[in-house]
Amino acid sequence: MASAEGARVGIGWEPAPTSGWVSPHLQAEFPGLSLASVEVDGRVRRSPDPIRRRLRDLSNRMRGAEAIRLRGRPIPWAYRVFYRQIGLDPDRDRTPIEQLVLERLHDGGFRPRGLPTDALTIATVETGVALRVFDADRLEGELCIRDAAPGEALPGRRSELARGTLTIADESGPVGLLFGPTAAGREVDRDSRRITIAAVGVGAVPTIAVEEALWIAASALEAA
Repeated sequence: MASAEGARVGIGWEPAPTSGWVSPHLQAEFPGLSLASVEVDGRVRRSPDPIRRRLRDLSNRMRGAEAIRLRGRPIPWAYRVFYRQIGLDPDRDRTPIEQLVLERLHDGGFRPRGLPTDALTIATVETGVALRVFDADRLEGELCIRDAAPGEALPGRRSELARGTLTIADESGPVGLLFGPTAAGREVDRDSRRITIAAVGVGAVPTIAVEEALWIAASALEAA
């Protein structure tokens, strides 16, 4: 696989990823925690043939033996470590890459689920980096990672968020849990025309891997 640097030079990486703010006390507690994002034109639709072929190629590469070795590799391992640091059991609450691989083994392949989902699948399997999407036109200001404030709830849910819950937020409030549901009204749906792709970096995950994941997902959406 070509490096992210080489890929960006080849096509012209534009615009550059935006770095999100991380609450200082979280940055101190979890060195390496980061958020980066890009905006692209995109919408919910059936994945075209080139995307489906890429999923088939990934399915052929990610067989049982490869899946077993996966969790011991540096980037998937970094997410497992971070999950345990924040009180999640990665053997029960799967990291994004491990959840995708588990589904691949269960289904016999990476099944097409439409865009933008398939673009994130390709990018996550290729790099191991955790990605998610939001409707760019429904966000207010830049994204950040912070604790839920007292009395805050995730839009679309009645119960307040527990103290210390890690969220991705914009200027209006939480738009999703760090590794969990997206707030109602911020998700990508059939009315969406601009998509924000966000990458959560943890621990020793290299910046170049985060940028590569964003580039792969963005290029898959824009080329489709």
